[in-house]
Amino acid sequence: MDCLDPFEKFLHDDPVQTPTLLKAALAHVQFETIHPFLDGNGRLGRLLITLILCNEGALSQPLLYLSLFFKRHRSRYYELLQVVRDQGDWESWVRFFLEGVDQAATEAVAAALQIRDLFAKDRARITKLGRAAGTALRVQELLQRRPILSGVDASKELSLSVPTVRASLDALERMGMVREITGKQRDRLYAYREYLDVIAEGTAPI
Repeated sequence: MDCLDPFEKFLHDDPVQTPTLLKAALAHVQFETIHPFLDGNGRLGRLLITLILCNEGALSQPLLYLSLFFKRHRSRYYELLQVVRDQGDWESWVRFFLEGVDQAATEAVAAALQIRDLFAKDRARITKLGRAAGTALRVQELLQRRPILSGVDASKELSLSVPTVRASLDALERMGMVREITGKQRDRLYAYREYLDVIAEGTAPI
């Protein structure tokens, strides 16, 4: 674990400041090479990229993940990590990494637009419910912040009765917007299905 001391100093720009994207690229390889934990190093190493970009102000929200790019180019990814270790070829890795950032950023914008359109489409469908639309719209707005939700939690958040909220969730379920994911009669959880599908793309481990 002695390797973590110089690694931590590098993250804190000691002895010199490193440009943000270059720091993220180099830090990922260093972390994967140190491999400090028995499990989860790959996930943490990929998360480290996003955390650095947020900490350095390159991202205002953690919305950029390279997992899908690395997964698509799995062989090349592992090959370049090893080439850095064996031959010190950092340039090839950095070019690959920046290509991934470009693709991930493009896809993140596309996903954000897809989510925006999904919310608007679902709002338009909900307004056709008539008198029940008002509460259902409030539940849908809450689901945008918490895409997995129970009726009890929603009732607390919205200051509505549990039966009122459950009626709205049942209506959204009949419309195919949410899906009950526990199979229980009590303590039921509802998932905003299409929304979760969009944000989950590319998050599976390599």
